[in-house]
Amino acid sequence: MVNIPSTIRLSFRALRVNKMRSMLTMLGIIIGVGAVIAMLAVGTGARRRIADQISSMGSNLIMVLSGASTSGGRRLGAGTQPTLSLTDSEAILKEATSVQDVAPSLSGVGQIVFGNQNWSTGVTGTTPSILDVRDWRLSSGRTFNADDVKGANKVCLVGQTVVDNLFGDIDPVGQIIRINKIPFAIVGVLEAKGQSPNGQDQDDTIIVPVTTAQKKLFGTAFPGMIRLIMVKAGSIEDLARAEREITDILRQRHRLGPGQDNDFTVRNLTQMLQATEQSTKVMTLLLGAIASVSLVVGGIGIMNIMLVSVTERTREIGIRMAVGAKTWDIRLQFLIEALLLSLIGGVIGILAGITVSKVLSSIAGWSIIVSASSILLSFGFSGMVGIFFGYYPAYKASLLDPIDALRYE
Repeated sequence: MVNIPSTIRLSFRALRVNKMRSMLTMLGIIIGVGAVIAMLAVGTGARRRIADQISSMGSNLIMVLSGASTSGGRRLGAGTQPTLSLTDSEAILKEATSVQDVAPSLSGVGQIVFGNQNWSTGVTGTTPSILDVRDWRLSSGRTFNADDVKGANKVCLVGQTVVDNLFGDIDPVGQIIRINKIPFAIVGVLEAKGQSPNGQDQDDTIIVPVTTAQKKLFGTAFPGMIRLIMVKAGSIEDLARAEREITDILRQRHRLGPGQDNDFTVRNLTQMLQATEQSTKVMTLLLGAIASVSLVVGGIGIMNIMLVSVTERTREIGIRMAVGAKTWDIRLQFLIEALLLSLIGGVIGILAGITVSKVLSSIAGWSIIVSASSILLSFGFSGMVGIFFGYYPAYKASLLDPIDALRYE
């Protein structure tokens, strides 16, 4: 019967005899494991960041943009031609069965003044439903209500970036600010959302009633005009049907014939962002696969060194066989030596990978996530590499003839 503890002790002793060679042999495994963990950590962090950005935009979100205007033969892009109105958003909410809520929007840029401080930021005119559509909460105060929208009242909600730049330690709720020289009362402060997927600061914003934006801030080409409708579908499964329903409703309301192009654009923002997340996931797996090539190279190094070790220790093998060691005793000893090289290298590689991940995180400012699954995967793969590439040298050693081995010089 094979004595496993004794075989492990012999294997450790053999590795300690050539410490430098053992370390150099493990180097390939160390680099491979470290690279796999670092690449997976970077990729997982990127996926988490995109997922957070998707959730910050709102769930099951569809954007309906007004049409594209033409100037001098050039089309200026979606949203430049006013073709949407408040009644369009009301019709979508009322008639589209797959839609949970809508938020019409008319945006512009305003110069904000409070005391001797001023700040330029985006101002969005919309309805109270924007908080539900965008999954946005208030950190303090209240939202404006339907009466504020109906009366075009001069009230607003402010984002955290605006608060930081204008108010400092002052509680903004109840304060009066001027937006393009028009006084507005702050009724609530929005929770921080961070950057959007395109890098825009979502907290650098002020939200006012849509009617106030139309009548007192930006003006409109025709009554009730808006440039964007944000639509929240009931679920992810309802997104495609909601797109079709929105398109049919708006084409009917805008009296577009069968051969006419839409004078609006419907974009499924959630699916676009999820496609980006999926691409990042594929890239993470690709980076991990490329890094794992180093493990294979390290395994080849282990096999080469073990073959050299078999040749150097031929007389030792012959002596062990002469005193009663069986074929499996010899084979298991060399196999355990290869496995120990891989596993020790794997442990060092894990520590190196975690260290490199933290360094990358501090330098690049990225969110790096070292998951337990990536550590177990790398460690397990390093062990399999040791067994796979160590088997042939172990097999070759076990087939040596004891007499020839004792005669070997």
